[in-house]
Amino acid sequence: MTLSETDPAQNSMLRSVDLDALNSATKYPSIPTYHPLDSSNGSLLDEPTAFADEDAQVVLTEKVDGTNSRIITFPSGEYVIGSREELLYAKGDLLGNPALGIAAALRPLAGRLTPPAGGVRVLFLEVYGGKVGGAARQYSGHRTVGHRLFDAADIPAETLTWPRPRISAWREEGGQAFLGEAELAALADTETVPLVPRIGALESADLPTRLDETREFLTRHLPTTRVALDDEAGGRPEGIVVRTTTRSVIAKARFQDYERTLKRRASKEKRG
Repeated sequence: MTLSETDPAQNSMLRSVDLDALNSATKYPSIPTYHPLDSSNGSLLDEPTAFADEDAQVVLTEKVDGTNSRIITFPSGEYVIGSREELLYAKGDLLGNPALGIAAALRPLAGRLTPPAGGVRVLFLEVYGGKVGGAARQYSGHRTVGHRLFDAADIPAETLTWPRPRISAWREEGGQAFLGEAELAALADTETVPLVPRIGALESADLPTRLDETREFLTRHLPTTRVALDDEAGGRPEGIVVRTTTRSVIAKARFQDYERTLKRRASKEKRG
C-alpha cells in the first residue's frame, strides 16, 4: 500500500504506525458456528453454543454473504480501508489495491466518518452484490454493490506498539473491545450507515437445540434475504448470526451447513 505523499503533518499519525501491527490488531476474529463443525468432514455436531449463562436476551441478525471488510479510523481524521486479511487503501492514496471493489465501495463512507477521540476505531462491514463471491446474484441481478455494518471495535493505541505475536494472541483471546448492541445501533444512527438487518430478539432459552429445529428456525425467521439491492435479486439468504446484547457470545448459523449435515444423516440412515 502506498501512503499519500501530501502534507506530512496531516499524515503523521498514520505514518508512525507499523502497518503490519495495525493489520493484525484490527482483523475480524473468526465467528464459531452455532453448532460446532466436525473438523473431519465439515458436518455439524449436535451440541449447540451455550448462551443461557451469558445473557438472558439474544439478538438475531442476517448474515450477509459478501466479503468481510473494515474501515480503520484515527483521531487525526485519517483512515485505512481493508479486506479481512490485508490493508487496501489509506486516505490520500494515489494508488490503492482494487481487490473486490472494497475500497471503491467504502471510500465515500470512510471519508465522512467521525474520528475517534483516542486509539483507533474499526468498523466491520460486509460488501456484497456486484461481482463479490458466488452469492452475488442473490442480492443483485444488476451487479449493484451494497454494504452493511455488522460490528465495530475500539483498539487502544498502545496495542499497535506490541510485537506482532503478542497482538495476534491478544486478538484471538478476545482482546478487541467490540461495541454492544445499543452502542452499535447508536453508531450506525450517528454515522448514517446501514446495519445488517435485525431480525428479532428472544430469550436465550428459546433458541433451538437440535439440528433439524435450527434448520426450521432459520427458514421461519429468514425465508428470504432482507438486503436485496434490486428486484432481480435471487433472494436466498446465507443465514443468521446470534449474539448476546453485550456481544459476549456470538455464533453463526448458515443454511448450507444444516442442509448438508441433515442430508448426510438421512442418507446414512437410509443405507443403514
